[in-house]
Formats: sequence, C-alpha cells, structure tokens
Amino acid sequence: MEERLRAATTACRESLFAAYRGPAEVFDGLAEACREMGIDEWDFYAERGPVARLEAEVAELLGKPAAYFPSGTMAQQVALRIHADTAGNRRVAMPDLSHLLVHEDDGPRILQDLRIEHLTTGRETPTRAHLNAIPGPLAACLVELPLREAGCVLPTFDELAELAQGCRERGIAFHIDGARIWESQEWFGKPLTEIAGLADTVYTSFYKGLGGLAGAALLGDDDFVAQARLWRHRMGGTLYRSTAEAVAALVGLRDRLPHIGECVTWARTLAAALPDEITVQPPVPHTNTFLLYAAGDPDEINTRLLAALEEHSLAFSRPWTAAEEPGRVVTEVTVAQGALELDPQTVADHLGALVLRD
Repeated sequence: MEERLRAATTACRESLFAAYRGPAEVFDGLAEACREMGIDEWDFYAERGPVARLEAEVAELLGKPAAYFPSGTMAQQVALRIHADTAGNRRVAMPDLSHLLVHEDDGPRILQDLRIEHLTTGRETPTRAHLNAIPGPLAACLVELPLREAGCVLPTFDELAELAQGCRERGIAFHIDGARIWESQEWFGKPLTEIAGLADTVYTSFYKGLGGLAGAALLGDDDFVAQARLWRHRMGGTLYRSTAEAVAALVGLRDRLPHIGECVTWARTLAAALPDEITVQPPVPHTNTFLLYAAGDPDEINTRLLAALEEHSLAFSRPWTAAEEPGRVVTEVTVAQGALELDPQTVADHLGALVLRD
C-alpha cells in the first residue's frame, strides 16, 4: 500500500505538498539557476563559489555569521559540543520530543558524551519556568522552533525572549534548532534577525521549507563559527564539492522563502474548513505544517485515499498511521506553494470524505 500511495501521489497533476520532480528536471533547473544568478564557479571544500554566497545570504537574513554544513544532525551536535566544551559541562537541556532525541539514534550522547535533561515533555512549549525547574549548571538549552513531533507548535515570542533571558542570567548558551525557522516567522510576527537574535547560536535547514537538495547552516559569533568549521572538518563534513546543494538552497531563498507566509495563512484556512470529525493539532496551525487526527482504521482510510488520489489527480493527504490512542489515526500536513492555487474548502471536503462514514 505504501508504494502504491507514493506512486499515486507522484502522478497527481496538482498537489497540496511540494510537487514531485525527477532528478533530470531538478538538475536542469539548477543549471538554469546558475545562469540566472551568475554562478560560474564551483565551491572548493565549502569555500568560495555558491557556498560562500549562501553563507553570506543566510548571515544577512538571520543576523549572524554562518557556516555551511552537509546535515543538520552534524551541525547541531557540533553546536552542543562547542557549548559543552566551552562550559566544561556536558549537561544540556532540550525537549523530550526534540529531533535529536527522537530521530538521531542517541548520537548526542554516544558521540559527544552529552548528558540530556528534558526541558519539556510532550506537547508543551518551552518557557522560562521549564528552565527554572532544572537545577544546577547547564552548558546549553536547545529549543526546537517549531516542535515538529508535537504538530509544529511554537511558544509566543515573549515566552521565547523570557527563556533566552533566563539562559543569559544563568550563563547557559541558548541554541535554536531552527530547521523550520523560516516557517515560524509568521507566528512570531517579528523579523528573522530579531528571532535569531535571541539565541547565541542557530541551526537552520535548506531542504525543508526551502526545498533544497540537502544541507544546513550553523550561525553564531565569529569565534563560534570558526570552531564550527573546525569541527565540521574533523567530523568529515567539509566535502570536496557542495555546489549543487548550495545552488538549490539559494533557489529556495529566492523562490520559496517569500511565499512561506502565504502557505501558513492557507494552512489556517484549510484547518478552519475541516469537519468536526477531524481534530487539528494545534487547533490553529502555528506554521504551514500540522497534524490531523480522526477515528478510523489506517488501512481502510489509506485504501480510500488511494482511490481519491487516482480519481482526482490531487495530492491532498499523506498516508495515515495509527495514533497512540486506540481507534484513532493521524497524518501530517505540510502546505507548499502549489496549494496556493487550490481551494481550501475543496481540499477540506476531500479530507473529510476519507474519515466520514456513510
């Protein structure tokens, strides 16, 4: 069923999500982008060329010097290691649903010898009170913006600023896991530089909302970035060529970033149009990604989804899986630019038809 759903989604003419493009089409687009942006030089071990240009653009957008990394997993372990080494303390705080704890095979503990304290548990958004509840010295406090596993939820800007102040008063480095910081700006209603300015260090991704091939950036002051480049090399992350990934990221900053706010607005319109039988988490999406819950059996709903994808040639839902609560199913929705040409009510009706019984 999974492969059939993937094939049907790929074949759809319209999509709520980022449209599928094959390698040849993607590489043709990157070649054209090189000509449009005047990129005629390769990078060389993450220096010069489009990598240097990408670092400069991200630094201007987020207000801090930046270093390119081939992956966010590497970037964030490097950030926390630097903070732990600087503090002479291996204790770091982060949500129990953090990507580092859920999806990285215990890498921060095994590779960097970090001792993890839970800043929050479950779907809680972090506040200064959560930090205050952790006694003793900490090297760093990591906040994931947004907390993806909880439905991409965010604290308020004031809560984030108070947490940052609490870190400063205790001498704790404040690190933002900003894989989706671009998608979070609409919720905070602040310039990106002001959001990133709350933190000592920031990580962001180039392949999620920006639609790049791969890659990430790690940002901080000049000394931190110099150390980050050193650790990148030690960990095998300074690749001979990263030009394709850098060009794809530059295209994302040029073509996708200006429309992310519109995608968030469209996502909220869709959520409001859904039938009561579908529960939205969070009820008003904080970003363009959120969770849907409903009663049902995943096999039955996915069978109906497959038929609907083939009938309408509209990719409007990911596969549904069993939720933690018995008898319930869940799916994640991410609204991309293609959705801006679609009617939210029509998509809501299709989603409702999957879970409403005759």
